[in-house]
Amino acid sequence: MLAVRFAGAGGTDVIRVGREPVPEPGPGEVLVRVAAAGLNRADVVQREGHYPVPPGASEVPGLEVSGTVVALGPQAGVAGEGRFAVGDRVCALLAGGGYAEHVAVPAGQLMSVPDGLDLVSAAGLPEVACTVHSNLEGRAGVRPGEWALVHGATGGIGAFAVQYLSAVGVRVLATAGGPAKVARALELGADAAFDHRAAAPGAFADWVREITGGHGADVVLDVVGGPYLAPNVKALAMDGRIVVIAAQDGPVPEDFHLMRLAARRGWVTGSLLRPRPPDEKAGIVAAAERAVWPLVAAGRIDPGVTARFPLREAAAAHAHFEGAARMGKVLLVTDDADALLPGGAA
Repeated sequence: MLAVRFAGAGGTDVIRVGREPVPEPGPGEVLVRVAAAGLNRADVVQREGHYPVPPGASEVPGLEVSGTVVALGPQAGVAGEGRFAVGDRVCALLAGGGYAEHVAVPAGQLMSVPDGLDLVSAAGLPEVACTVHSNLEGRAGVRPGEWALVHGATGGIGAFAVQYLSAVGVRVLATAGGPAKVARALELGADAAFDHRAAAPGAFADWVREITGGHGADVVLDVVGGPYLAPNVKALAMDGRIVVIAAQDGPVPEDFHLMRLAARRGWVTGSLLRPRPPDEKAGIVAAAERAVWPLVAAGRIDPGVTARFPLREAAAAHAHFEGAARMGKVLLVTDDADALLPGGAA
């Protein structure tokens, strides 16, 4: 099969595309013929050498795919048992291995393709849906009517979070960089959006308090990291919750006063999805599918795929992903999936 690997740590020049054996599905695993793989920030961080592959996971990058079941490993389901069978169209959450034409997946990490969604676009759902739902619902306990602040509102995670929160009745505030991204955040369902590039660092905190009439944000979804901790606390409502899922600008807080968090009875939490064991991921996958898939089928949430590249052009896909103008999800599409793309080939 065709597969992508990183030849060391660095820029897009370390990306290599080559041939290697198709994996054999192990106990409890399913072999999927990949139609498309989602590209995520975690893939870039792994390429740069800052996100080690979990023990036992594939060194091939890629944390989400869509495709067709082609084989079942032992204990993965037999006739009359198991949820999926050979020939089923699925999408899946992975610990690695997605940038390839085949991938072996724990059966509990498979999901159906939402009604009305094409197979290729479904590759853009598993990672963002599981990350957003498990953190906003599972950790932050967000409730309808609350105010939620979403940073990076036009990236893959942020765009999905804005749509999901809006769909479940949460009032959404968004930050984004530049007028085009601010406009896009509003299109996605944000009640108001803030251009952080046109303001002083951390100025969004005063904006949040003004927009909410002094209440503040009940929940903050942060992908920026250390530099945003202090202004996030300033923006926080009483009993507010900050959920950190990435640290794109560094992990070390700047000018942070712990008692300001205590004064708001607030708390900071966070989680990483990739290192979790399969049984935990299976629970996260099942919960996300129950809560999110009906919203996708109803047209309330769109995967937001804005670019598709052939798998052979993974380096170009990474370069596009890191571009300042990029919004939404980027997919790597296998040769066999070309006919499934709107308008033909990638």
